[in-house]
Amino acid sequence: MPFSRRQFIKGLSALPLLGASVPFLPTALAAATEQAITGRRIFNLLVNPEPPSLSSFNTTAGTTITASSKVLEGLLGYDENLAPQPALATAWEAAADGLSYRFTLRQGVKWHDGQPFTSEDVAFSLDLIKRFHPRGGGTFANLASVETPDAHTAIVRLSKPAPYLIRAFAAGETPILPKHLYASGDPLSNPHNNAPVGTGPYRFKQWQRGSFIEYERNPDYWNAGYPGVDTLFLKVIPDSAARLAAFENGSLDAGGQSPVPLSDLARITANGKLKFTTRGYAYSITPTMLEFNLDNPLLARHEVRQAIAHAIDREVIRKVVYYGYADVSVSPIPKSFAQYHYDGPDPYPFDIAKANALLDQAGLPKKGTSRFSLTLDPLPYGDSYARTATYIRSALARVGIDVQLRAQDFPTYIKRVYTDRDFDFAVVGMGTTFDPTVGVQRLFWSKNFRKGVPFTNGTHYNNPEVDRLLESAAVETDETRRGELFKAFQKIVIEELPSITLVMQQQVTVFNARVSGFEADGNGLDGSLAAVSITGEAVAHG
Repeated sequence: MPFSRRQFIKGLSALPLLGASVPFLPTALAAATEQAITGRRIFNLLVNPEPPSLSSFNTTAGTTITASSKVLEGLLGYDENLAPQPALATAWEAAADGLSYRFTLRQGVKWHDGQPFTSEDVAFSLDLIKRFHPRGGGTFANLASVETPDAHTAIVRLSKPAPYLIRAFAAGETPILPKHLYASGDPLSNPHNNAPVGTGPYRFKQWQRGSFIEYERNPDYWNAGYPGVDTLFLKVIPDSAARLAAFENGSLDAGGQSPVPLSDLARITANGKLKFTTRGYAYSITPTMLEFNLDNPLLARHEVRQAIAHAIDREVIRKVVYYGYADVSVSPIPKSFAQYHYDGPDPYPFDIAKANALLDQAGLPKKGTSRFSLTLDPLPYGDSYARTATYIRSALARVGIDVQLRAQDFPTYIKRVYTDRDFDFAVVGMGTTFDPTVGVQRLFWSKNFRKGVPFTNGTHYNNPEVDRLLESAAVETDETRRGELFKAFQKIVIEELPSITLVMQQQVTVFNARVSGFEADGNGLDGSLAAVSITGEAVAHG
């Protein structure tokens, strides 16, 4: 149907007032007008907060993973059951002894600058990720070498078995980088980290800081006929009310990781124009955790952490903060890893009287209504961490701990916690990924205390027995024995409390009913979005 002036004016009237809180809207309107007039298919995806970079080889920041995986690809993809699917590799085979993986690479693939993709890119990238990725030191701890007998064969050689490794090759987790653009200079300051050149379905076009990232369809993509849209905008909308309005007026087509207040889900999806799903998160379940800075002399005291644990009611967090879209958990390994999950009793159940008694016995009496003060830093990523922090402040006030909440932007938070170590405790979300050796070990393994590297061992926890259990589980090929090792590890950290696991989130994706093609991917919106499609007539505010 032709685009009429009446439709255009009607679209304008549906938009919220323009202002500083919604800097994306003029661009969204221009994109929608172009879509309506030219017929170009435009997809608007929320990223919140703004990514620190657009390449995920050296970070686990969620929005960087979202942005990176559209341009940079992995050797494999994964379905909802985490079964490997072909991507840059068309075939793969593990040796019987578990000490090597042979990948047959896709032929005819070109980087976005026209250079051919080869096995040299794979070898280079795996080495880079082992050295610089927050999880890479654990994931590829046993990587001995990558042999490249020809341009389309890569053989990954291991010093010890890595039973989890075949699930580690997703685009967001282990992106393959162009060696010819990264081989010289410092990879961490490479300009292509913010203007990536990949093999994926979308090509980088521009990044307007604070507003949007624009990708365009790769016409030379190896999977002919894909992607299903011409332009992909990643919209940066830090204000919660503005995000909600953007979904309702059609300026956003999709957003993941619970992008709107969960209290609004039923209302905004009631008319059927918007939908929501909890699918698309199989590759990584996210626990909400309270991490202590064990370099703080007060929080280094076990009885203080025990008292804090007794003062917290996880069921309140599940119901009030997450509106039921979470599962109470004491263990950092989710129940979805049934063979590894520790299902023992909580040694520190909700008990205000016990919490007060522990603090009294520790020689920390109340002076008036307060014993001491702490500052709590919620991860500035969506609304749930700040809401959890508000609850914790209220809960700890009941036992005489005065909690000050500190709000800051994402880069400031990362620097404070992981570089400066200038914090008391923090509410965080840490993806467990596809295996505990990759997603959970990094948080408790003493060798992964890496100042300046985000989402590593932020507590500075050090327990030689925990190290031994985790390192043994990482190479154990017998599933029963591996489960025993993980359960023994969990029992220790649940008792010692370097951090407190509160709930396992049931992440929610909100999307326009016209959108399909992302749900069956184990990574959901964090996948390539090559198969995403938009049906129906374009609208002015789309």
